[in-house]
Amino acid sequence: MIEKNIFRKTNTSLTREDIKMMSPLQLAYVGDACYELMVRTFLLDKNLSVNILHKKTTGYVKAKSQSLIVHKLEEILNEQEKDIVRKGRNTKSNSNPKNANLIEYKYATGFEALFGYLYLTNQDERLAEIFNFIIQNED
Repeated sequence: MIEKNIFRKTNTSLTREDIKMMSPLQLAYVGDACYELMVRTFLLDKNLSVNILHKKTTGYVKAKSQSLIVHKLEEILNEQEKDIVRKGRNTKSNSNPKNANLIEYKYATGFEALFGYLYLTNQDERLAEIFNFIIQNED
């Protein structure tokens, strides 16, 4: 089968074992971009200015929001996914949170690590399930 997603063609050398061995911060690095692209695509509306789109996106992608989301997700995550979130949350980072407290920042890192792992392991259906849960359960 020919892969249609151009992003999947950018690094074809990573094996599932390579991905399992990545640090949670590496997973979060990719997960941050993956989640933001999903949010931006979801919010895209031809009648909204880029400024409004940016403000709406920020509401989803800031650490405080991701921290709240990851707590809601606990009810639908399997044990492996919970483990990835936990590892991301507990990893030591040299970054200082800009607009969140340390606890929110750590939970957001776990959230992003989950998205990075699911994306890199080609679990697109699971990513969609989780993203739809987020959208359906927003406050």
